[in-house]
Amino acid sequence: MRKYAIVLLAALPLSSALAAGGPHLSVSTLAALKTPLPYPYVEKADAKAAVAAAFARAKASGKRVLVDFGGNWCPDCRILAGVMDLPEMRPFLAANYEIVSVDVGRFDKNLDVVKSLGVEKLRGVPTIVIAEPDGRPVNVANSAELADARSMTPQSLADWLAKWAKAGA
Repeated sequence: MRKYAIVLLAALPLSSALAAGGPHLSVSTLAALKTPLPYPYVEKADAKAAVAAAFARAKASGKRVLVDFGGNWCPDCRILAGVMDLPEMRPFLAANYEIVSVDVGRFDKNLDVVKSLGVEKLRGVPTIVIAEPDGRPVNVANSAELADARSMTPQSLADWLAKWAKAGA
């Protein structure tokens, strides 16, 4: 079923990239999605340490932090991870974000880390929290918008990620 979902995504028209300099993904770009899709979450990782390290990198670089909360069981999380790993996306993401993935199990792990970034309760995964280097989240109200990533085009996922990049970055 997942292969069909990817084929369906490839057949959908792609929107234009954001004027803010977001990446533009062509239909041929979709052929670069890894099969099987990646497992982006290290289930036994120390989430608090990983998030703290991302914020330390952000303080040094001035970039925002992108915290990806999800689970390897989640097809939407894996599709988002596959799009984020595309060659057209990697340089954009590296230039704009310090990225960390946090495994939330089946909504029963690392929930203290979720709350520490202003999300009281996970409404779905992936939940993406974008935060300033000082730890202030900037998109808590919009953090669950990618929880249905499989119904979005790769370009709309790229556009969503681009809209939270710092202006002029």
